Amino acid sequence: MVAMGYGHVESRHRPLTVDDLRTMPDAGGRYELVDGRLDMSPAPVAIHTLIESRLTIHLGGLAPEEQIVFSCPGITLNADRTHHRIPDVAIIRADEFEQPYLTRPPLLVVEVVSPESVFRDHHTKRVEYARFGVESYWIVSPDPEKPGIVELRLEDGGYREVAQVFGTDVFETEVPFPIRLVPHWLVAMGPWRKHIAGE
Repeated sequence: MVAMGYGHVESRHRPLTVDDLRTMPDAGGRYELVDGRLDMSPAPVAIHTLIESRLTIHLGGLAPEEQIVFSCPGITLNADRTHHRIPDVAIIRADEFEQPYLTRPPLLVVEVVSPESVFRDHHTKRVEYARFGVESYWIVSPDPEKPGIVELRLEDGGYREVAQVFGTDVFETEVPFPIRLVPHWLVAMGPWRKHIAGE
């Protein structure tokens, strides 16, 4: 195996699978697989983690009992187990929980954009999640001045943009359950729990 810093790590002998992820050293980054190659991302910065945490808490409080809200679940996207992603947040049906990794499409996947993940989140993962059958995909912009959410819904094998909300405007959706969310309170200091639903 040849390490190439953050980005792809290639194997000289065979495609990597999710089994290989268990033997990777803990270097503080995030290990994903793309067609048998290791795709490494640096550990998220504080604002990224803040958004991820607040989304998990807020969505977890709204989710019905038959659904589970995850932070950073591993999802294996193909039968060969050579394509593996770790979204920032995902929601699944409780009866589809699996170990060690999920292998069925979540109801919702959320990616918080990082400087190095702009193309990957807006283009590469958009194609991958649609092909896998993820019903709803959110892309969250962490801009401290004007954070935003783009909601995409699966339609005829691809995603259609159904909402784009920024700042103090209220984002509302019924998928996978009724949600109200103000992007501003994903990053703002203060009583975020009180205001995040726009009330």
